[in-house]
Amino acid sequence: MEFTPNPHDRLFKETLSHKENARSFLEHYLSDYLLSSIDMNSLEVCKETFIQKELREYFSDLLYKADLSGMPGYLYFLFEHKSHSETRVSLQLLGYMQNIWNLHLKQGALPLPVVIPIVLYHGGENWTGRNDLLHLFGRTEKQFVIHIPDFQYILYDLSRYPDEEIRGTVMFRVAMLLFKYVFHPDYHERLPSIFALLRSLLEKETGMQYIETIIRYVLSTVENMEAEDLKTMVEQTLSPEEGGLVMTLAEKLRTEGMEQGIQQGIERGIEQGIQQGLLEGITALIEIKFGQSGRKLLLKIGKIEDTARLRQIKEAIKVSKDVQDLEKVLYH
Repeated sequence: MEFTPNPHDRLFKETLSHKENARSFLEHYLSDYLLSSIDMNSLEVCKETFIQKELREYFSDLLYKADLSGMPGYLYFLFEHKSHSETRVSLQLLGYMQNIWNLHLKQGALPLPVVIPIVLYHGGENWTGRNDLLHLFGRTEKQFVIHIPDFQYILYDLSRYPDEEIRGTVMFRVAMLLFKYVFHPDYHERLPSIFALLRSLLEKETGMQYIETIIRYVLSTVENMEAEDLKTMVEQTLSPEEGGLVMTLAEKLRTEGMEQGIQQGIERGIEQGIQQGLLEGITALIEIKFGQSGRKLLLKIGKIEDTARLRQIKEAIKVSKDVQDLEKVLYH
């Protein structure tokens, strides 16, 4: 039941965008020397995201502003939700950190703020990569190293932590345990003990909202999980009322899935209509401008499904002197 485009991203952000949960994480897992430098009362979540659209299936991020030893700074959380470690994550982080500095410069001035990069990883395999940038260059000679940028990120590898060492607020612990086991074959069997942690949230309004978030995540990530099975599990670990919530939410997710499918179908239809119109216009232009000699290109152009590319070709036809000019654009 995959109704959420990226369930890992949603749970990560709904958990760590709460200042209480972020503070809990930092207090339990940062080194003492860093922790003593951060004014926790100054923590402020930022709305910006720095992940490219094509990578959002694999990464999520969250940026916090904070005072670091009396100066403005940032804590940047990068969450990798692939089943294996990424060796080039430090290079990605460098790009994101540069974007954060650029954002700061647009809003203020020098000096640049310190950005503390924190990587959260929940793959099935242990993280094997180094946490610096320098190793990617493969050079250690002093005369070169002084010209190479370098930094270290803080790694939080869930696969290395026993369950009892995952500490923090209930919300944080539940999310981290779900992330820890989501790629494991015994994920389904782990759920009752994870749900049991949620009992303390039942009396809180925000707790009920979070329970809905957890149920949504489980329905989206457990293979072949039926709502009725989850309902029974929740009733046994929480309460019959929450079991009813499961069924209500499952129906809501089904409706969302149907609506999403309909919308995607409409969008595909519109896109196909635009492409068909462009192809018809291109055909007419080629026949008018180049006659029989241009028709040989129509077979190749007719296979193109990229709207932007078709628009480029249509404009190229207008300025091309002959078929050879158009071929340069077409085969470029």
